[in-house]
Amino acid sequence: MLLTVLGFVVFIVIGVPVSFSLGCSSLIFLLQKGIPVGLIAQRMFTGLDSFPFMAIPFFILSGELMNHLGISKRLVNLADVFVGRLRGGLGHVNVLTSMFFAGISGSAVADTSSEGPLIIPAMVADGYDADYAAAITCASSVIGPIIPPSIPFVVYSLISSQSVAALFLSGLLPGILLGISQMIVNAIVAHKRNYARSDRWPTFAEMAKAIGQGIVPLLMPLIILGGILGGIFTATEAAAVAVIYAMVIGFFVYKNLSWKGLKESFIGTAKTTGVVFLLIALSNVFNWALVVEQVPQTMALFIGKTFTNKYLLLFAINIMLLIVGCFMEGTAALIILVPILLQITKPFGINPIMLGTIVVLNLMIGLITPPVGLCLHIACNIAKRPMEKVAKALWPFLAASVATLLLVTYFEPLSMFLPRLLGYVK
Repeated sequence: MLLTVLGFVVFIVIGVPVSFSLGCSSLIFLLQKGIPVGLIAQRMFTGLDSFPFMAIPFFILSGELMNHLGISKRLVNLADVFVGRLRGGLGHVNVLTSMFFAGISGSAVADTSSEGPLIIPAMVADGYDADYAAAITCASSVIGPIIPPSIPFVVYSLISSQSVAALFLSGLLPGILLGISQMIVNAIVAHKRNYARSDRWPTFAEMAKAIGQGIVPLLMPLIILGGILGGIFTATEAAAVAVIYAMVIGFFVYKNLSWKGLKESFIGTAKTTGVVFLLIALSNVFNWALVVEQVPQTMALFIGKTFTNKYLLLFAINIMLLIVGCFMEGTAALIILVPILLQITKPFGINPIMLGTIVVLNLMIGLITPPVGLCLHIACNIAKRPMEKVAKALWPFLAASVATLLLVTYFEPLSMFLPRLLGYVK
């Protein structure tokens, strides 16, 4: 097994995509054990043969459709109504827009990609440093996968066999807290640098228009979460309803969804789904090899002897995940690490729902940390600024994100209050 793990690490280091690294290292294990390589195809199929997995492409498609509807501008206008008059108003608008967008796409990358081209130039034109504008844009995008609906929570649910509804609820308060912490940072920086604020209140007509246009996309998360919590449909069915809702408002409400845009949305969904599903399929082979060699059980036994305090264990897990997030994409890390983490934390009585919130928050912070942070790269490209400069401006927001992570880790009600309140967790 050591040769298999070393092979995986080597493949990652030399730049082989994670899914192929998993497949190649699994092949090494099978050849080493003399097991027929045909098992790879069998385990790949078994890994994907699950109806709940259909929620992933549907959620991706709903996000793609919403991007084509140009909802970013509507959400920015809506956020401006609430916080535009504050010092550093556009910075607050940036964060609040991400909180709104989180309830629609469930993807940090989608948030940065769609909001960035609109808000970063606007902030620069209003006197903000370009580095700061890029930093707050990518930092606030982390909120996307925390506030429901969330694609990472769906993946975690499928791996851990936990309730999607409970996981969605567990991320709501941490996501709001994360947004508030970033707005506090923005307020401090804005007062220090004397950034501008809007010089007038919006008129009643402007407020009504912004709220009227912005409330339509924001009904999507209410429909999804309300339907799941009310027992009207499953998470997979909720994702399909989200797609239908996006198409209805695109064709009949906004009337700006063309057949070309629909085609592009399907193509984008197919590409993203292909990457994710290949990763899931090949990780099932790799995880099977780990189970055969009893690696999770061995690690759980070792951790049990090394750590006697669950708070120290959680601290160690946070450190590990923050480091992993710097070098590995979040979905890949989820699929590889969650089965092991569940085994390790079970003897300590750590609730799997709470663990899911901690793991997802850790790995999403990795999207804004160099050298691999995807959202950081996207924001830098949009702002046309070097990563070193943007990363320097990002540090206060990164510190706020880590502080939120520690609060979620050590103050259990932040993630468990709503699931317990609604009866999903005892």
